[in-house]
Amino acid sequence: MRRTLLVFLATFCLSVNYAQVMDKEKYLRTNDLDSLDGWKIGGLVSVNGSQVSLTNWNAGGQNSISMNGLTSLYANLTKGNSHWENSLDLGYGIQRQGSKDNVRWIKTDDKIDLDSKFGRKASKMWYYSALMNFNTQFTDGYNYPNDSVRISRFMAPGYLLLAAGMDFRPHKIFSAFIAPFTMKTTFVLDQDLANAGAFGVDGIDTTGSTVIPGKMVRFEAGGYIKLIYTHEIMENIKITSKLGLFSNYLHNPQNIDVNWETLVQFKVNKFISATLSTHLIYDDDIDIAVYDDSGVLTGRGPRLQFKEVLSVGFAYKFPAKKETEKVEKVKKEDNK
Repeated sequence: MRRTLLVFLATFCLSVNYAQVMDKEKYLRTNDLDSLDGWKIGGLVSVNGSQVSLTNWNAGGQNSISMNGLTSLYANLTKGNSHWENSLDLGYGIQRQGSKDNVRWIKTDDKIDLDSKFGRKASKMWYYSALMNFNTQFTDGYNYPNDSVRISRFMAPGYLLLAAGMDFRPHKIFSAFIAPFTMKTTFVLDQDLANAGAFGVDGIDTTGSTVIPGKMVRFEAGGYIKLIYTHEIMENIKITSKLGLFSNYLHNPQNIDVNWETLVQFKVNKFISATLSTHLIYDDDIDIAVYDDSGVLTGRGPRLQFKEVLSVGFAYKFPAKKETEKVEKVKKEDNK
C-alpha cells in the first residue's frame, strides 16, 4: 500500500510538472515573444565603398571613389501593458569624380531620422499612443553640378512631428498609427534659405517700408498616419518599410504630404551583406526648381522626390537577445 502511494505521488508530481512545461511551451508558441517584458535592442551597421581607376582607357570615363555608410538602430521596451519603440536611422554617402586638376566630392546620401513611440494597451490589438519624429541632415547640400549655391544644411530643413492617437498592432510585423492630433514643425535655421522661402517657410517681405526677414520656423496642425511593416520575407532577406502621411488642417488639407522609406537587407554571411534603400517624398509646400538640358530655369513648384541607394560591403547586425535565450529564461523560471 505504501509503495502504491509513493508511485501515485511521484506520477502525480511528474504529471503536474509536465503539464506546467507544456502550458509554458504552448504559451511561447501562441504568443509573440516580443510581448515578453524587457528591452529588445539591436540594429545594423553597414559600410560600403567602390573605386575606379583609369589609365589611357580608350573607352573613356573618369576616376571615381565612392563610400556609403548606413546605421539603423532600435531599442524597444515592453512592460506590462505598455510598449515603447525607439529607432535611429543614420545615412551618409560621398563620391569623388574627375582627374587631378578637376576633382570634386559630391554628396550622395545624408539623413538623420529619430523616431520614438509610446503606447498603452487599450484592447487586444489597439494602443493609446503618442509619437515623436525628428529628421534632418548632417552637412550642406548644393545644387550640383553648381557647388557654389547651397540649397540645404543641418537643420535647414529640420522637421519635428508630435502626434497623439491610436496604434493598431494586429501582428508583430505590422502597425498602423492613426493620429488626428498632430503638430508638424519645419525649421530652416539659415537666414539666406529662410529669406528665399525654402521648404515652405514664409520668405522675406519687402512689400512695406520695412524689410521683414524670412521666418525660420513654420507650424502646421493636422492629421497623421504612419504605417510600419517589418518582416524577414525569406531566409537572409529582411524588409522594413515606413509610410507617413500628413494633412494640414489649416492649409490645403486635400494635399497629402508623403514620406515613404524602405530598406531591404540581403545577408550573404556574418559580415558581408547588401542593402537597398529607397526614399520617396512629396510635400506640396516645397518648391523644386526645374531646369532644361542647357541649365536654364524653366519652372518651380512641388515635385515628387525619389532617392535609391544600393550598397554592397561590410555589415554587422546585432540583436540584443535571441529568441532561444528568452525561451531558456522562461524554462529556468519554470523549473524554480
